[in-house]
Amino acid sequence: MKYLLAALTALVLSLAAFAQEKAQRVTGKLPAKAVCFICFQNGESEEEKPAGAVAYKGKTYYFCNKAEVEKFLKDPEVFIPAPVPRSAPVFTLKTPTGETVSLESLKGKLVLVDFWATWCVPCVKAMPDMQKLQDKYAAKGFTVVGISIDDEGAKKVTPFLAKSKVKFTYPILLDNGMVWKDWGVKSVPSVMLVKGGQILKHWSGKIEIGEIEKAVREALAP
Repeated sequence: MKYLLAALTALVLSLAAFAQEKAQRVTGKLPAKAVCFICFQNGESEEEKPAGAVAYKGKTYYFCNKAEVEKFLKDPEVFIPAPVPRSAPVFTLKTPTGETVSLESLKGKLVLVDFWATWCVPCVKAMPDMQKLQDKYAAKGFTVVGISIDDEGAKKVTPFLAKSKVKFTYPILLDNGMVWKDWGVKSVPSVMLVKGGQILKHWSGKIEIGEIEKAVREALAP
């Protein structure tokens, strides 16, 4: 009997844990305003009236339209960045001018990988700050690597770089359609700090350059 009770208790606890892991629609009263989770991932932080909310893994996510709620309920992990630290997948990509850069070639450096696109306004807005980080910390063994996820590749990126007032000294690479998936990018902007083959930090949505610089300084410290 003692063992049976222990087994039943373990089963109840397991079922409770499973229930907590499953995404559940929030049916109670929603706040008057909240930041939409999807909009935030796309770099927007303005509060608005939520159309719905979902509770998942101890957090509540708000959405500005009901279609987003339904998509999140079906597969929430599609929208949530993978946990860190985690291994950094290798890559070998080309610049718009045809030069090849690999993650292996940057071995020994602290690397800030910036996944961006020419059509992503928050991405483009953050790029001058990325260059400032490059200027400030390159001599200490740091580099930024920008990876464009534009479908049209060099056709879009080359004119963008030509028109930019900022002259980027860090590598700007063209994704081959697979690297951003391998790296767990769910949306852009998506920025990751890599050291010793490990992704230490992963920021997505609105980019707070001060927070990123602090992490860079800490990772470069002896």
